[in-house]
Amino acid sequence: MRIPIILFLAMLLASCQSDSGPAAGGPNTLVVATAANVQFAMADMEKAFEARTDFEIDAVVSSTGKLTAQIRQGAPYDLLIAANRKYPESLIASGDARGPVQTYALGSLVLWTTRDLPVGLGMSLLDELGPGDKIAVANPENAPYGTESIRALRARGQFDRLQSQLIYGESIAQTNQYIVSGAAAVGFTAKSVVLSPNVEGNGQWITVPENLYEPIKQGVVATNYGMENHPEAVQAFLEFLFSAEGQTIFRDYGYTVPIGD
Repeated sequence: MRIPIILFLAMLLASCQSDSGPAAGGPNTLVVATAANVQFAMADMEKAFEARTDFEIDAVVSSTGKLTAQIRQGAPYDLLIAANRKYPESLIASGDARGPVQTYALGSLVLWTTRDLPVGLGMSLLDELGPGDKIAVANPENAPYGTESIRALRARGQFDRLQSQLIYGESIAQTNQYIVSGAAAVGFTAKSVVLSPNVEGNGQWITVPENLYEPIKQGVVATNYGMENHPEAVQAFLEFLFSAEGQTIFRDYGYTVPIGD
């Protein structure tokens, strides 16, 4: 059942405030560093996984870049479910995670607005905005979806003209706050967000053509901490992630699966 948009905004605020990270999980609890675009799919994943095993999941939601930095600083995260493959691979290179990185899904970009805008124009909608209308984008320094949003704007030759209208969220979650609150007229977000039961039917969205940005291959990797402290639980969760049930959950949220590495 769809929840009121104001409650959804409260959920986004809570998710952004949780990224300082919890204490280490108990013997049967996995602490999973989760990219913000995956947070709604992860909620379903948690329920299904916990119903079928003796393990519990504690998800920490933030941008992939911030989560990666926290792992390097010793945060007790067992796995990183990232928004790309670059960050998990960098953890292997730095000796903080154990490979291989596995691609669990391919993400998609959308433009989302809660205003009455002519979405039938597609990406040309951005050309109809006034100079005071803001466009929300995840910070490309921390969030892979932000990187690809900027790439899409450049591919259409819109970046230079619209650059002054961009407002950056530290993750997709904060970017969604800007869109939902009306601080931005429109914004780039993940398709998984607008297909969430919490959001579906709120506002309007259009799919960003895939030829405008690089494929968003999203990777998962087990950290050294996870393999040293909860190896059985880590393995069980990875198996579930790639099971038919786990992949169906991702598909329901607009991800493409399965996808080769």
